[in-house]
Amino acid sequence: MLGGFGGYLIYIALLMIIPIWAQSKVKNTYKKYSKKATSSYMTGAQVARRILDENGLYDVSIEETKGTLSDHYDPRKKVVRLSTGNFHGQSMAASAVAAHEVGHAIQDAQDYAFLRFRNALVPVANFGSNISFFLIIGGILLNLSGLFLFGIIFMSAAVLFQLVTLPVEFDASNRAMAQLVSSGVIRNNEERETKKVLNAAALTYVAAALVAVAELVRFILMYVAANNE
Repeated sequence: MLGGFGGYLIYIALLMIIPIWAQSKVKNTYKKYSKKATSSYMTGAQVARRILDENGLYDVSIEETKGTLSDHYDPRKKVVRLSTGNFHGQSMAASAVAAHEVGHAIQDAQDYAFLRFRNALVPVANFGSNISFFLIIGGILLNLSGLFLFGIIFMSAAVLFQLVTLPVEFDASNRAMAQLVSSGVIRNNEERETKKVLNAAALTYVAAALVAVAELVRFILMYVAANNE
């Protein structure tokens, strides 16, 4: 078990401070570069359409969706959904986000292994994240190590999903940068700033993975300690 008060503080930091910092970093970076237009003055929707067409993905549509940073790619319906600000915006942030989501569409079209693996994990990960905590708490309260262990196993599936998400998101961002440059949406002097938007967004996934791993390790150590008493 994470030892003493110092260990507990480290756990709390991982669980709360890092995700809050990551979210703040994303919001501040997005806000900053939402005010800077690209030299091409293309909207996020236009950027997405150009990159999709240049990759032969004419069957993938683009839709506007409500919210802020609610952008995503729907592999079932083959739709890139962009939040209102990014759909209509001509900023570096809008272009970066649009290109990132199209990166997922390209992954889907190319049957990218990590994306396929992550999609296969979705039902197991969802079930695991919903039930694992109850099994673990039940195992602790009822002093049932078997129930505790089942909770850890189900939690492991959810953690695996978080870890597999990392290469999927980083790859989508790498594809986004390459496509933005090759399609002429951004110029050389804009690459550095556009990359800051993509890197800030990646922090949220790294933070989520850190928290998930920290929770899993903590419960594993608790289980081992309880069974060694």
